[in-house]
This record gives sequence, structure tokens and C-alpha cells, in this order.
Amino acid sequence: MLNINNLTSGYSETPVLKEITIAVEQGQFVSIVGPNGAGKSTLFKTISGTVTAMSGSIEFLDQDLLALEPFERARAGIAHVPEGRQVFPSLSVLENLELGSYPKSGQRNWDQNRKRVFEWFPVLEQRQTQLAGTLSGGEQQMLAIGRGLASSPSLLMLDEPSMGLAPAVADFIFDKLMDIRRDTGLTILLVEQRVAEALEFADHGYVLETGRIVLQGDNSALRADDRIREAYLGM
Repeated sequence: MLNINNLTSGYSETPVLKEITIAVEQGQFVSIVGPNGAGKSTLFKTISGTVTAMSGSIEFLDQDLLALEPFERARAGIAHVPEGRQVFPSLSVLENLELGSYPKSGQRNWDQNRKRVFEWFPVLEQRQTQLAGTLSGGEQQMLAIGRGLASSPSLLMLDEPSMGLAPAVADFIFDKLMDIRRDTGLTILLVEQRVAEALEFADHGYVLETGRIVLQGDNSALRADDRIREAYLGM
């Protein structure tokens, strides 16, 4: 579904990502973990088109993604839930969800998507007329995920969904992601600092350090790797 080959990208002339290669198959849950400053968010921004690739290629559903404008990538089926949630604070919960349904697939499936988002996150239905800026951090994260799902994406990219949340709320978010995947078969690409949870739920994982992929494998192999256990799992 998503094939990234020898990708180098960054800001101005300074590369942040250096010749990375990542593959995501249809229906997979893939996690990318690593320390702050490793380039995880830059990777997502490059896929979404807000950061320009310097070299390499990205193919999505047999399309050359680098030839598409950012809005065309959203229309192609990529939903990016950014770091820090970035909901529209002066709009209501329902209006935020409606903005997520902008692509044709989202408009066509709006009624179904809205109902499913409210089933996964009942608090959003209860507060659908409330301004998004007045929600708690956890509720805003639910709304950001719901807004991404409102577009009927083929690929859901989640950038640090647990950031700034209490552990119990973060656990709830991860549980709901598993429910969403089970109910829809949606392909999910996750960037996350909570390495234990990110690898537990993933079919395949990549470790990104200083802009390079240094390890990859299925979840059991990575969780058993001594480097992962020592550096990220505190074992």
C-alpha cells in the first residue's frame, strides 16, 4: 500500500531523514518508534506533503505520492492526525468532524462515519455542539482521530496520540485504535514514544534514530531485542 524507498527529506538544505525505506501493507498496523528529534514527525509531514522530499520515492496505492499536492494526498486516502491534535478550537465538535469529511469519499460516507465515530467515542456525541477548544486533552485527541476517520481514509497516520495525556487516557486511546482496526480493517501507521504499547499492537515496527532506520521487525522480534529492551523498555 505505502512504499517509501531511500527517502531523504528535511528543512531548507538540511536533511532530517536520510535514505529511509519503509513498507506498509494493506491492513497492517505499523509502528515507528524512536527518541525525540529522530525525524518521526518529519516523516509524516513528508508523506502528507508539508515537507518536501529531497530524494527518494513514496508510492501509495501505486501512485507517485511526491507528484501530488498535499490536498491531493488527502483525497487519495491518507488521513494525518498530527502531533498536538490541532483541532479547530472555535468550531464545534461536529463542525470539526464535518471538516474531516472534505474528500469525496468522506462526503459520500458522512452519515455512516459520523455514527461510527460516535460509537467509538461516545463523549463526542454527547458534546457535539460544544466548542472543541473547551474539551479536555483526551477528548481533543479523540476528536482529532474522529476527524481523520471522517474522510474514509485508506491509511490513518497517527503522530504521538498519547502525547500530554494521563496514562489511563492514553491506554483508552490505544484500546480504541484496536477497536477501530478490528471493526474496519483500516491500515494504521503510528509514530509513538510509548514504545511498549506501540510495539505491542503493531504487526511490524521500525526504530528511527537520528534520521535513519536502525532496526525493524515484527513486534515480538523487536520487543525481544536487547537494544530495544534496554534503550526503550527499561529492561
